[in-house]
Amino acid sequence: MTTHSERDMANNRELAYVSFSVAGDTLNPEFWTAYFSVDPDFTVVKGQRFKTPSGRLSSAPGRTGVWIVRSNKAVRSDSLEPHFRYLVQHLKFPRANLREHLEKANVHMRFFCYWSNESGNRVPDVPDDIRAMMESMGGTVEIDEYR
Repeated sequence: MTTHSERDMANNRELAYVSFSVAGDTLNPEFWTAYFSVDPDFTVVKGQRFKTPSGRLSSAPGRTGVWIVRSNKAVRSDSLEPHFRYLVQHLKFPRANLREHLEKANVHMRFFCYWSNESGNRVPDVPDDIRAMMESMGGTVEIDEYR
């Protein structure tokens, strides 16, 4: 794993992490918690108020449902690959029946990558096997790059 720069360590700022989410208007968080046998880091049920990451109750109800697991509590790396590998192992991917469950529930899934690139010289490292696996299960990989 790579290390954070002194400035980023002082600010305790991560340069990369990955979250996995299942989302959609009909999402049932309890189903996905049971399916993956993993407690989510964050959930929202459409039309219901939810606890925000800061611990407060939202002022408005959720616009859509979401079930999220993040890598940044377990992995410290400026590279994406260790974050992906952690989530793949944690969620026991690939799963042969996942695409069917997504379609039946009318929801979608994705890996969402946070990528800090203030210097402009960092290239996101999304492994080809991870992209192919997500595509085969009906999901996507998205990168949100910050400069």
